[in-house]
Amino acid sequence: MLITDHINFLGMAGVNPLRGPNMDEFGVRFPDMSQAYDRELGDIARRVAADKEITLYEGVYVCLSGPTFETPAELRFLLGAGVDAVGMSTVPEVVVANHGGQRVLGISGITNSSNLYGEAETTHEEVIETGLILAPKMMSLIRGVLREL
Repeated sequence: MLITDHINFLGMAGVNPLRGPNMDEFGVRFPDMSQAYDRELGDIARRVAADKEITLYEGVYVCLSGPTFETPAELRFLLGAGVDAVGMSTVPEVVVANHGGQRVLGISGITNSSNLYGEAETTHEEVIETGLILAPKMMSLIRGVLREL
């Protein structure tokens, strides 16, 4: 999934990688996050995915702390908030990259389906197995984007 925006629940709860004294040589105290993901890089990823016939969904990613998978109630809440994918990483790194003036392309491999009704167990093994299937497609997409740059 091409990440077009995110919800930083970690940051909203006060766990932000930019807490503490600001290092002005890295970036401004309060970086703008309204365009955290570079639109030009997103356009390149879309073109590469189309050329390589890779299905590339787009959406909003939310970062939760983990290490647990979500409850059905949490998933319903997140869906209502406009979330398309849930993870336990990525967002702190995007915050730091934006703080440092870096361009960001966000791509997430969706490795398990939501357990919205509590009918099935989500396992770490399922995530690993799906990740191994996704890895070649992700590598192809990333290599294609890098070639375009």
